[in-house]
Amino acid sequence: MTEFTPLASLFGGALIGLSAVLLMAFHGRIAGMTGILTGLMPPMSSDWAWRAAFVAGAIAAPALVLTLSGQTIPFDSPVPTPWIIIGGLIVGGGVYFGSGCTSGHGVCGIARLSPRSIAATATFMATATATVFVVRHVLGGF
Repeated sequence: MTEFTPLASLFGGALIGLSAVLLMAFHGRIAGMTGILTGLMPPMSSDWAWRAAFVAGAIAAPALVLTLSGQTIPFDSPVPTPWIIIGGLIVGGGVYFGSGCTSGHGVCGIARLSPRSIAATATFMATATATVFVVRHVLGGF
């Protein structure tokens, strides 16, 4: 069962959009997490400082909100850990072959009306929809 949280989702989406706009305005860079993280891997990019700050903020901000609000996020996955690891590797391969991730294509690319990003995001969404359908209704779900 999934939770319907329209206000929290709207607020979170607005913050993601704001961070993308600010990064483009101040650094002229697209807020694609894959590209940002790649610049922090050896050999590190010469502009590693803003990348590290962006990633730190992406980790610290939700932790701060949880701390200040007193909320907890329970996590219990019915999916076995090896499957999660395999899924992560498949996503990593998709990011590589798709030349970017949902944050770069979906948030920034669509905002720039990039045909390539629109096609990539449509592919991401169609694949996610098909995957959820197959797992929940064909394979019996988790």
